[in-house]
Amino acid sequence: MMRTAFYISDGTGITSEVFGHALLSLFEAEFDHVTIPFVETSDKALHTKQRINDRYKTTGVRPLVFLTFVDEGLRAIINSSDGVCYDFLNAFVEPMQKELGIQAMPKTHRTHSIHEKTYDFRIDAVNYALANDDGSNLKDYAKADIILVGVSRSGKTPTSLYLALQYGIKAANYPFVEEDMDSLKLPDVLKANKTKLFGLTITPQRLSQIREQRRPNSRYASLRQCKLELDEVENLYKKERIPFLNSTTLSIEEISAKIMAETGLKRQKY
Repeated sequence: MMRTAFYISDGTGITSEVFGHALLSLFEAEFDHVTIPFVETSDKALHTKQRINDRYKTTGVRPLVFLTFVDEGLRAIINSSDGVCYDFLNAFVEPMQKELGIQAMPKTHRTHSIHEKTYDFRIDAVNYALANDDGSNLKDYAKADIILVGVSRSGKTPTSLYLALQYGIKAANYPFVEEDMDSLKLPDVLKANKTKLFGLTITPQRLSQIREQRRPNSRYASLRQCKLELDEVENLYKKERIPFLNSTTLSIEEISAKIMAETGLKRQKY
């Protein structure tokens, strides 16, 4: 039977999700994921406890509960449920207090609160990514932190947006299209910003699957066309010494983290 995993917090629940997902990814099993954020009162905590207990009665298997609570009273209510509870923040507070030599001062929502400068960086970066998506605006490339290049549907747009939202990075992206393939070369605007270029590639089979969803039974989605375009683009990367990454088996989060590591770009400060 599929095991239930609850992610519960008096804040957004993002921290409990991140830690819980990281742990569960180590196990080859299917889980029913339930996130319950902003459990900020005793009534909400008791209602959440009842949900956990009801799931246990229904399934006969104790739910896994990943929790991050600042309020000790609310934490105690959840810990008294029929679930198997994993309390991440509390597990590390005491040893960290000893190491730092200072007392923790818990404050609800502090882990994901808005810091004005960081917020502005991220909003500006998202706006930049949207305005410079898919080669739609070439005049602002001088403001880019990075310019992603690659064939259509190789992951440029979602990666640009994730870099903006998660890291505050201004990422433009430029597509190499079918019409470029007969004589593929870097346009002048990319040559002028060559140090900012980073290429994405993908296997022909995966690219064909993705394109098939957009334009079924088209030349654009054919395996032959995908292979032709990828061969040309990868040859260009090598010729022009543009760093590139194969995105086939990677999530957007992994692609973005690898780009940050390989380019040396720095996250805008929290």
